[in-house]
Amino acid sequence: MTELLAGLPPLLASHLAISILALAIACAVSLPLAVVLAARPRLAGPVVAAAGVIQTVPGLALLALMVPFLAQLRDWGAGVSPFGFAPALVALALYAILPILRNAVTGLRGVDPATVEAARAMGMSPGQVLRGVQLPLAAPVIAAGIRTATVWTVGAATLATPVGQACLGNYIFAGLQTRNWPMLLVGVAASAALAVALDLLLAWTERALAGRPRNRVLRPIAALAVLVVGVIGVLPRVTAPAAIEVGAAAPVTTAAAARVTRVRIGAKTFTEQYILAEVLRARLAQAGIGADVTSSLGSTVIFDALAHGDIDVYVDYSGTLWTTQLHGAEETPRWAVLAQTEGWLARETGVRSLGSLGFENAYAIAVRRETAAKLHLASLADLAAAAPTLALGTDYEFQSRREWGSVRAAYGIQFGRAATFDPALVYDAVSRGDVDAIAAFSSDGRIAADDLVVLADPAGALPPYDALLLLGARIASDAHVLCALSPLHGAIGVDLMQRANLMVDQDHATPAAAATWLLAQIHAPACAP
Repeated sequence: MTELLAGLPPLLASHLAISILALAIACAVSLPLAVVLAARPRLAGPVVAAAGVIQTVPGLALLALMVPFLAQLRDWGAGVSPFGFAPALVALALYAILPILRNAVTGLRGVDPATVEAARAMGMSPGQVLRGVQLPLAAPVIAAGIRTATVWTVGAATLATPVGQACLGNYIFAGLQTRNWPMLLVGVAASAALAVALDLLLAWTERALAGRPRNRVLRPIAALAVLVVGVIGVLPRVTAPAAIEVGAAAPVTTAAAARVTRVRIGAKTFTEQYILAEVLRARLAQAGIGADVTSSLGSTVIFDALAHGDIDVYVDYSGTLWTTQLHGAEETPRWAVLAQTEGWLARETGVRSLGSLGFENAYAIAVRRETAAKLHLASLADLAAAAPTLALGTDYEFQSRREWGSVRAAYGIQFGRAATFDPALVYDAVSRGDVDAIAAFSSDGRIAADDLVVLADPAGALPPYDALLLLGARIASDAHVLCALSPLHGAIGVDLMQRANLMVDQDHATPAAAATWLLAQIHAPACAP
């Protein structure tokens, strides 16, 4: 717990910074717009409805949509990164607009027309009426909207982790995936405490504005200023070594440039990726190269980040790249998938593959042993006959991936029910009997630990998933990086990876501890600094 609390300040500062900036932008857009719309009822309805449409988009989906949108802007020449800070800021600002805009319009239109008319009769200009009459009377309703937006924004900001923005969601996502419940609780508690603290600060400001004397409002404003200055002071000092975690991108260098001294490692959002990121960090450290890790990134986000230089290295899987990037044909031999994928990476993206780490983490359909025995299931062909009476559980991606379409086409499988779970909960779901079959991962130690049976795929509908070590252009030719990471090629067998994964998932070891154990087993030669 001490270690968790020690790592909390940079995430808290980053979370607070992105939340406050998003709220400031939302207020800057919503409040002037509300003044215009309050005097134009016919226009107000459609505009508020449009803001409501944005609010109906789930927070994680809105954040994900910002990535391709900003990527397109970058392709058009705009100097904006679609990774990390920018997509999180834009999405959260859009998310905060509705409550502020709707309450401001409602508050301004709710001011008694007779009061406004009286102010005009006294010779007040429209601006004076707005500042001296309408805004003060509407202030409680406007403040309520800002307070609602604040709580929503702080909560939604925890979802910014998969797009590369450091926040309290780092603890929540990593804690859930690795079953580190203290980490999860620290992230949740810190997020809730931050939302409550900001809400109380705004309530204090609201009471001060309504009270007498008015100079009492300086106290909450001063408290907010101290908070903002504290964040500005803490953020660079605490997070500068890991600038990539808040979306900063180091300049790309050529092979002839100075030696690389710090590398940015990426990781997807499951246990194996956290462990492998720590393996890469440890190997680089042995060579005297520092590293920053950005974890819990989505599959497309992390690949785009590597291709555009926002991160330098991560482990991906040949089947993922084959289906999502190359849109390759089904039933292609493993060697051909690997060769064509590596060739495409070098030719089209400038990404260098150091080859397979030595194992596959392929999708596989698994069932409980008693289910396999009862229904006589040994292959996906056997499963097809029983599937209409069974339930399938998968992670977020599987049911929308081409692999699942290939399986259904090859075997005619149609389950009676399909459910989606967080990857950390899929195995629990089949063990408890909530579902009968799951989309498992072949390098996951929980297959053996939970006594699951992996069904054979005689038609070869599921592509191979060799774990590939990918290097971005900035470090692809650096001799020291290559010396540190090349010995990992072919060094990790699937049995070792399964055991390392199980250490985290079942024995509650940290990813760093599992990585240390894994490196001790493979005996990769050290690289001198």
